[in-house]
Order: sequence, then C-alpha cells, then structure tokens
Amino acid sequence: MSLVPSGPRIRRPGRLAAEATALVVALAVAFPLYWMVLSAFKPAGEIQSTDARPWTLSPSLDSFRRVFEQEEFGRYFVNSLVVAVSVVVASSLIAFLAATAVTRFRFRLRTTLLIMFLVAQMVPIEALTIPLFFLMRDFGQLNTLGSLILPHIAFSLPFAIWMLRGFVKAVPEALEEAAYIDGASRTRFLWQILFPLVFPGLVATSVFSFISTWNDFLFAKSFIISDTSQSTLPMALLVFFKPDENDWGGIMAGSTVMTVPVLVFFVLVQRRLVSGLGGAVKD
Repeated sequence: MSLVPSGPRIRRPGRLAAEATALVVALAVAFPLYWMVLSAFKPAGEIQSTDARPWTLSPSLDSFRRVFEQEEFGRYFVNSLVVAVSVVVASSLIAFLAATAVTRFRFRLRTTLLIMFLVAQMVPIEALTIPLFFLMRDFGQLNTLGSLILPHIAFSLPFAIWMLRGFVKAVPEALEEAAYIDGASRTRFLWQILFPLVFPGLVATSVFSFISTWNDFLFAKSFIISDTSQSTLPMALLVFFKPDENDWGGIMAGSTVMTVPVLVFFVLVQRRLVSGLGGAVKD
C-alpha cells in the first residue's frame, strides 16, 4: 500500500470564484449597516463634513442620548413590540391551521383558494393602503394598534400558508394513521405531533413576519393620524427630520436602536430558521 503525501488542499477555480462572489455580495449588503452604526457614533462635525471617512477617531454617544431623551420613545418601542409579537403569534397559528386544512383535507375550490393566496401575495401594499384606510375607519380602528395588527396579519398569511403547506405535506400520512390507531384524536395529533414537526417552518415564517411588521412605516403613517401615543418606532424617526436641517446623527442612532430587536430575535431563532429553510420531515 502506497502512502500519498498530504499537502495543502487545492481549491477548484470555480469554488474560489463562488466564494469570492459570495464575499463581495456579503460586504455590499453589510456596508450600509456598518455605515449606519458608524454614523450613529460619529460626532456632529464629522457627520456634516464633506470629507466622509469610513471610520471615526472620536466616537460619541450624543446621538443616542438625543434618541432616548425623546418623551415617547419608550411608548413607541412598546407599541412596536406589541404589534410585532401579536402579528407573529396570530399569523403563525392561523397559517398552521390553514396549511393543515388545504393539505390534509379535500374540498371544493381548494386549488382556487391556493391560487388566491398567490395573487394576494402579488398585490402591492401601496395599492391597498387607501382601501384599508377606509376599512379601518368604518370599523373604528383608526388611531389604534389594531389598525396595524390586522393588515399585517392579512399580508403575512399568504406567504406563511404556502411555506407551511410544504412542511405539512412532508409529514408522512402513515404517521397520522399510526397516531389514530394508538387512540390519538385529531386535535391531539394536530398539536402534539404535527405542530412540533412543522415548528421549524413556523420559525422561518415568523422571521419574515416580524421584520416586515417591525419596520413598517406606511401603515403607521396612514392609520395613526392624531393619537401619537399609538405610534410605533419608525414614526419616532420623523422627529429628527427637520425643515431646515436633518439630524442625521439622531436618524442613524434611532435606526440602530430599531435594528437591535431584529438581530436579537434572529439570534434566538437562527438554529430553527436554518432547519426551517432547509426542509421538513422526510418519509
């Protein structure tokens, strides 16, 4: 038996090119985030300087102090958290039940219903803002958090149902039959067996729901008209937009503070998210 001397592993040119491309794309995506955080820590003189530099030698917390000194900042933060958590929980549960229904049950117009989910996903949110405004007005929901929660649940459901449908379909029907033979009811199978198996998919859909709801500005600006106590964090940034000169330090500091809960949420669910995006149970 001949021994082949081990040496440095030579990577193929195609793989090197793919890794270099991925690195360039990652840097391009991360640079705006880096510039936002950098600008939040820059003193006012450096932000307004025409000689922009990708670093600072004298970091300052003045911009963050102006953000946290806002009277209603804490209330805005709590409102955003209530809206985002409500949308994530409600849309996840409804999408799970709906995905189970369209996957496990046969009924008329099932295909039509699935196509309608796709069509609803294609309609721009901006095109529905005015009709939604009148709908919320007629329901008496303007200037309430409900006017933000209900539309976001509606817009989160089509994507969540389509994604969870694949997870539910991947669960073997033999597993369901075995559970019924062992005496499990449909409700028990649904929550104690099926729900844990599709939970990674629920996590994946909840990330998209949380991000879109947390960063929403259009609905908050359109539906919260007079009662500023019901505003959310994106609306708090408007304080730093002034007619004479914008406070870019405050804008960047506020945007940085808004990004932190999204990053924390992502870190908490990242393991489930990877498995959720990768696939589901195989027969």
